[in-house]
Amino acid sequence: MHGGDIYGNRVRIDFSVNVNPLGTPKEVTAALHSAVNTIAAYPDPEARQLKEAVSRMLSVPKEHIVFGNGASELFMALVHAIRPEKTLIPVPSFYGYEYAARASGRDVAYYMLNQQTGYLPQDDFLEALGDDIDLLFIANPNNPTGQLMSKEYLKRLLDICRQKKIVVVLDECFIEFCGAEYSMMTEIGAYDNLLIVRAFTKIFAIPGVRLGYLTGSDTSLLERIKRQLPEWNVSIFAQAAGSACADMDDYIRKTAAYVQKERQFLEEHLMRIGLKVFPGRANFILVYSEKDLYEKLLKYGILIRDCENFRGLSKGFYRIAVKDRHDNEKLLKALRGSI
Repeated sequence: MHGGDIYGNRVRIDFSVNVNPLGTPKEVTAALHSAVNTIAAYPDPEARQLKEAVSRMLSVPKEHIVFGNGASELFMALVHAIRPEKTLIPVPSFYGYEYAARASGRDVAYYMLNQQTGYLPQDDFLEALGDDIDLLFIANPNNPTGQLMSKEYLKRLLDICRQKKIVVVLDECFIEFCGAEYSMMTEIGAYDNLLIVRAFTKIFAIPGVRLGYLTGSDTSLLERIKRQLPEWNVSIFAQAAGSACADMDDYIRKTAAYVQKERQFLEEHLMRIGLKVFPGRANFILVYSEKDLYEKLLKYGILIRDCENFRGLSKGFYRIAVKDRHDNEKLLKALRGSI
């Protein structure tokens, strides 16, 4: 289902998960160490300190924010709250949407994105938004393609979905790597059919902490989603880490600039080696090769994401994270020795 299988393989460098190459901020690590002193108490079930911090970070009212044990828990909770008769998912995309949608026991439909457009949704996708759809999962940027939709396109999509009474779940878990100007967070108040899901996992390099959040302006829907979540689902460690993360705008800006620079470096060299590189903006790159890159690189202790099991892709597609220059050069050296 996911990358990061470092437990079943002998891995030195993990390119299969897309976390910040700059690593966990020292302020977040310090907050986690400090939280050890409070583990004898239950976490705040309302996550009040965290909610205040994230509300300031996003310029979103506190009552419009719901926290979860990672984005995955929120996907499952919102499906159970909405109980859609039919869910639409454009593919290839993150398997977690399908996993959550199928838990409802109802119909899940797929829209195959076109490889010729780099898997970027076009006008024909908007025309496929039928009256029978209740829920749409879509990511910006998309995983595993890294493609980024414009705000203008997303507004057109949201207008159509509002007219057809379709709830849109917009996954922005990688948006910080691209730049805040691409986020739809500023449009939350304009669309009551919009739910934005993000996580601290990737941008702050804390996948082991498990912390995600959801925002929307339909407070009655948000209350229904909260009722699908267990008590104390956000640990003391997650609340402490998230509160520290919320004050790190400079770190996010530095990350976005660094990732775009390293992505360009990797793209150029991957193409020179002979791989087909798909355009994108995220901190990972979708490539195609007729060589079995997964097994070849594993011999060097390097793990990449084999995308053959993504719906809409096939054998030969791989996702490679953008890491720091030192690790990126090790990957390229291993690839040159394998192809």
